[in-house]
Amino acid sequence: MSELLARHRAVMPNWLALNYNEPIEIVSGKGSRVVDSDGKSYLDFFVGILTNMIGYDVPEVREAVERQLATGVVHTSTVYLLRGQVELAEKIARLSGIPDAKVFFTNSGTEANETALLLATYARKSDQVLAMRQSYHGRSFGAVSVTSNRTWKNNSLSPLNVHFLHGADRHLSQFRGLSDAGYIQACVEDLRHVLATAVSKDVAALIAEPIQGVGGFTMAPDGLFAAYKEVLDEEGILLISDEVQTGWGRTGSAFFGIQNHGVTPDMMTFAKGLGNGFAVGGVVARGDLMDGLHAVGLSTFGGNPISMAAANATLDYVLDHDLQANAARTGAHILDGLRAAAERLPVVTGVRGKGLMFAIELTEPAMTGRFMELTKQAGLLAGKGGLYGTVIRMAPPLTLTMDEAAEGLGIIVDALETINDEVR
Repeated sequence: MSELLARHRAVMPNWLALNYNEPIEIVSGKGSRVVDSDGKSYLDFFVGILTNMIGYDVPEVREAVERQLATGVVHTSTVYLLRGQVELAEKIARLSGIPDAKVFFTNSGTEANETALLLATYARKSDQVLAMRQSYHGRSFGAVSVTSNRTWKNNSLSPLNVHFLHGADRHLSQFRGLSDAGYIQACVEDLRHVLATAVSKDVAALIAEPIQGVGGFTMAPDGLFAAYKEVLDEEGILLISDEVQTGWGRTGSAFFGIQNHGVTPDMMTFAKGLGNGFAVGGVVARGDLMDGLHAVGLSTFGGNPISMAAANATLDYVLDHDLQANAARTGAHILDGLRAAAERLPVVTGVRGKGLMFAIELTEPAMTGRFMELTKQAGLLAGKGGLYGTVIRMAPPLTLTMDEAAEGLGIIVDALETINDEVR
């Protein structure tokens, strides 16, 4: 055991997950690569859990932060005007497509989801909330209550009255073999049945990830949330899209994940990649919902000048370099290669994803651990997930080059072939 690992275990909680049998300390990074404390270099296909969205040591981001640091002001709180906060809110409101949108900044996705749930339950005067099976929305009290994955759920206590819907569970026997249209129809019928049997009137909202993160990048077929929203609109139920992992062009086919469904939600939550490593989250919502709260509110650290400098520079970089299109190109290359490999590798039971957000389903949980160790040895970092612990999930920087995509794909396929040979 390394000295740092021993110190970590002495003072950090034992439920704080660490990747790998011998966890690594990342000490430097450039572009899509990082270096650990032993000097080993890795192609990073997990980027701090989708957070270092445009890679490491990006000059535009670093210089924006340095300019703000040079003013001597790293914090004032939201009781003063913050130019960077206003500028970023203007960009996000415009990009969201939400009518008369307003933005509130937080420090994390968890806090963003808590804020969205507060807005919805206040507007609807109801504690009833719908969420998706296999979902994950954060580790706080309210966010855990709308999380539907026992691995990440510490208790059943809840400030909300929650009912969970189908939409990302096509592996279940009752849905297996259905077409996209057939599955959407079955899910909509179930939603109507839930509204008729499990709740009273005035449900507050449905909160959903367009692609489930912890759930192993499982996703509803495109169009499901548009079909759901038709039903929700009949009763005034709000739609919250949790874009913490799917935002800013990562799916390649849309700037926000929910847009793949051809629908505009009432609110979107965001975090992770927007600050490219700096802590920033928030909610963009219809102005009437955002303005509806009667109590005074603020966020001490949300919208702080350093995070706003980083986030403005990151978002500008994404737009100026059309990284959504790059995610579509490089992601398609990797997904095509993974699907071709899966056809000859029985240990792979599924490949899914959009853009630079893709996952491999394996037959046994032990195989994911083996995959992680093999790819680490070969110089690639990945992540785990899935309801049953059988999924490898990866999300490289949106700046990934085609050469890096090919290199990463080669490492992944080599690891899968090794596991397949070991099983055979």
